Amino acid sequence: MRILYGVQGTGNGHITRARVMAEAFARRGVQVDYLFSGRPREKYFDMAPFGDFQCCHGLTFATNKGRISMLKTVMQSQLGTLIKDIRGLSLAGYDRVISDFEPVTAWAAKLAKVPSIGISHQASFALPVPREGEDWRAKLLMRYFAPVDVKLGVHWYHFGQPILPPIIETLATAGPVQKNKVLVYLPFESLDDILALLEPFPDVAFYCYHPDAQYQSLGHVQMRPPSRAGFQADLADAAGVIANGGFELPSEALTLGKKLLLKPLHGQFEQLSNVATLHQLRLAKVMYELSPVVLDNWLSQPAAKPIAYPQVADKLVDWLLNGELSDREPLCRSLWQDVRFPAYSTLSSGELSN
Repeated sequence: MRILYGVQGTGNGHITRARVMAEAFARRGVQVDYLFSGRPREKYFDMAPFGDFQCCHGLTFATNKGRISMLKTVMQSQLGTLIKDIRGLSLAGYDRVISDFEPVTAWAAKLAKVPSIGISHQASFALPVPREGEDWRAKLLMRYFAPVDVKLGVHWYHFGQPILPPIIETLATAGPVQKNKVLVYLPFESLDDILALLEPFPDVAFYCYHPDAQYQSLGHVQMRPPSRAGFQADLADAAGVIANGGFELPSEALTLGKKLLLKPLHGQFEQLSNVATLHQLRLAKVMYELSPVVLDNWLSQPAAKPIAYPQVADKLVDWLLNGELSDREPLCRSLWQDVRFPAYSTLSSGELSN
């Protein structure tokens, strides 16, 4: 079987999930080619598992100070380039297309009538899961951005639906946690605003990763540029994580037992839904603006407990190669059967029904 795997490159979480899947495909000896879209090729890093990958402009949302800017989004959209990339992508020789919310491969498969599967967090929103801030634009986006034949979503809980647990890259090894160390990853916020948030807490060691940062020590704040190895090392011994409302980093933090403080990207339905869901499940605290008051309260909260999510990728690859793609329930049920949640979660207390 030969597979083309499209990955939305605007967020590192999509790439992280694809990296885990790439390793699982390699263990099975499956030939997979990769296409990434959403950022310039030179902005990707640690891409060795994907070999000689293709890169397209794709579509992405422009942001400004923690909010989506529709004006900038429209100005940089380059719809003509997107259509050209879709029509120019040859799927000859491919048996299947997988799309992690990537529009070029998804639309090319639709036009060429090649079977396509969506494996993403966004795919879970095709089912009745918690939502926040959904409007007609969000519905259209989820339906038409990267259309596929079969949708297989990943989420922190199944909500009684055929949904997978998170596909997690856990490189961080167990070891002593530094109680006053906090990892900060807020790529949609300005560095000045982040530093203003962290400045009042000199007794806390903040390790702040940001696309605009350089290696720099600013007292109790250590600035770091994007680095997969460095990020995983700092995540391993941090007591807590401050992040936007993406999916993959909170998933890793929950698995490692790191307490979470999340600030969603305003105007982004998925992020608003994510933080609302984790707040509902009592698995994270939320701040809708960068608030030192909220941060102070969160720092005083007790440590979190880890959630033992299963290793999903190998079973998922087996299902993709051998399973009936329209029947997701046996796969999903088998992966959730041993997952247990901390006592402080609504999932443990029974407050949230299945």
